[in-house]
Amino acid sequence: MMMINSTQVSYFVLGGLNGSLTDRQLYFAFALMSYSFTVFVNLMLIVTVCLDKTLHEPIYIFLCNLCFNGICGASCFYPKLLYDLLADSHVITYIGCLTQMVATYSYIFCEFTSLTVMAYDRYVAICRPLQYRALMTVQKVAQLLFLTWCFSMLEAFVGISLTSRLPLCGRHLPKIFCTNWDVVRLSCSDTTVNNIYGLVLTFSHLLQMVLILISYAHLVRASIRSLSDRRKFVQTCLPHLVTLLIFTTSLLFDMMYSRYGGSNTMAVLKNALAAEFLVVPPLINPVIYGMNLHQIRSRILHIRKKGCG
Repeated sequence: MMMINSTQVSYFVLGGLNGSLTDRQLYFAFALMSYSFTVFVNLMLIVTVCLDKTLHEPIYIFLCNLCFNGICGASCFYPKLLYDLLADSHVITYIGCLTQMVATYSYIFCEFTSLTVMAYDRYVAICRPLQYRALMTVQKVAQLLFLTWCFSMLEAFVGISLTSRLPLCGRHLPKIFCTNWDVVRLSCSDTTVNNIYGLVLTFSHLLQMVLILISYAHLVRASIRSLSDRRKFVQTCLPHLVTLLIFTTSLLFDMMYSRYGGSNTMAVLKNALAAEFLVVPPLINPVIYGMNLHQIRSRILHIRKKGCG
């Protein structure tokens, strides 16, 4: 294959949107509704927490951060998809592709780290309730949020910087959005450094999952002691566990697509599975928490009643 220096690549061609115009218009309507609803439910939860001073607690602040990250994740995917669904050619500039990858991976890393922080918060609240106020101060919450975003963005920037140095042998990407793995596969040079960095990131985030599972083992043991602890576990910890399961499953679908989705059969299904981690978690997370957290659910119902009145 002919080598194309990455400094000379001006665009990538995206695959996966080869349906008829009628089909793409239908997908456009569905994607627009999905994006609008995602932004709406996440903003509604954020605004609800901000307006109610009784909800200015660490768990709700971390939940707002999770919802904001969900909006960021959806916004790095939907606008470009909506544009491509109505366009005749499906291309993205080289800089645009790198920018989308930085935003996408920042969202992924921030999601994992946010869920880890929330697991720590629930561990302290249930297993060490007398020390909760002393440990989870406003300053501590701010530090955890700052470190969550800094580390997540740093991980993403380093990974994409390693990719941007690679000479490329093509411009065609198989998905409807840019991913680091697909761009790296276009490289004509050695990608050992990229592979090692990917393994380091995988190990670090698997370690986060192990920490979350360990904390939940302590939480389950602690929640057995009293009815109030069991109620607190069901209301705040169970949604967190469901969120983690949904996000991890969505990422696994994307990994399976990247490595085993080479054929052209069932393109719509494969693209849906590949984009699931950008679509499902941001949409489901606020719904799960909104239904299970009594304080948020009652506050939202109160706002709706006032609006109707």
